[in-house]
Amino acid sequence: MKDETQKQTQKNFAFNDENEKKFRETLNMYPTNMAALLPTLWLAMDQNGYLTDEILEYVAGRLELSPVHVYAVAEFYTMFLRNPPGRYHLQLCRNLSCTLCGSEEILAHLADRFDILPGETTEDGIFSLELVECLGSCGTAPVMRVNDRYCENLTLAKVDKIIEGC
Repeated sequence: MKDETQKQTQKNFAFNDENEKKFRETLNMYPTNMAALLPTLWLAMDQNGYLTDEILEYVAGRLELSPVHVYAVAEFYTMFLRNPPGRYHLQLCRNLSCTLCGSEEILAHLADRFDILPGETTEDGIFSLELVECLGSCGTAPVMRVNDRYCENLTLAKVDKIIEGC
């Protein structure tokens, strides 16, 4: 039954040729399949844009790991997207430095402006909002990432300008 489920999953998602090559190279870089889990998840997310249950099962099968373990890792790390992000994926830091410098006010502003809560995407699919634990830029708090671009020393006016630029 396990083999049948794995074959069915593989029919629906598989690494493309380029990523299959990267996957095999990744396996050679790590001492165990479990150690290769994070880079394999990155590879799958890079190919698909986010990680579906089907993709997590595929990764589990390819690495010969428990699907529950793979799900738990994907859920633990906020860097792994489990739902399709908006065209502009806003990741607002909620760690101590950012909170002390006003990230809660920025969160309320963004939630009100887009009528969404963290973890949601606007109806038009343009913006998604996510709270993340740390963006590693405490000295320039509050900080938000828009896709792969860091936006630092945020104020409400600066956030509005960033959004308008999107």
